[in-house]
Amino acid sequence: MSPWIIITVLVIHIFSAIFFIGGSFFIWFIVWPVSYKLTDDESYRTRIVGLIGRLFGYYTNALVIILIATGLFLGYEYLPALSDLETTTGGQILLVKSITVLVMLVLMYANNIYHGKKIMRLSEEKRYDEMQRIRRITHIASFVTMGLMLVILVLAAALQFYMP
Repeated sequence: MSPWIIITVLVIHIFSAIFFIGGSFFIWFIVWPVSYKLTDDESYRTRIVGLIGRLFGYYTNALVIILIATGLFLGYEYLPALSDLETTTGGQILLVKSITVLVMLVLMYANNIYHGKKIMRLSEEKRYDEMQRIRRITHIASFVTMGLMLVILVLAAALQFYMP
């Protein structure tokens, strides 16, 4: 295959990862704290963050599809034999990265689908105590997800040293 095709797919993969990971950190370290400065009205603040999160979620869904598609393409290009996942260092790193991605995606989507809608509903109903309890759970899940994103980044960087 042409090196230019591989480079193009790699650039798309890297850009998508930057948007996905950067956007996630931006929401937690910029949008969330600023929302407290915008208003004291908990329902309104939750609505603002929820709308931003929902819009980012649409992009996230597309980015996840792009990342999986380009990741599979690149993995096949680097390791054409499935047995390479067990017999080479690069393959083993890629396997660990793939499993970590799967765990991160399950945690991220389970957290967002289940808790996200519940928090919005509780906010509209002004049931703030219950909403705060669920937020603590969702924050832990979100920070674990972001930690897994960083692990995936380290594994991706390590792959550059162990691929054929």
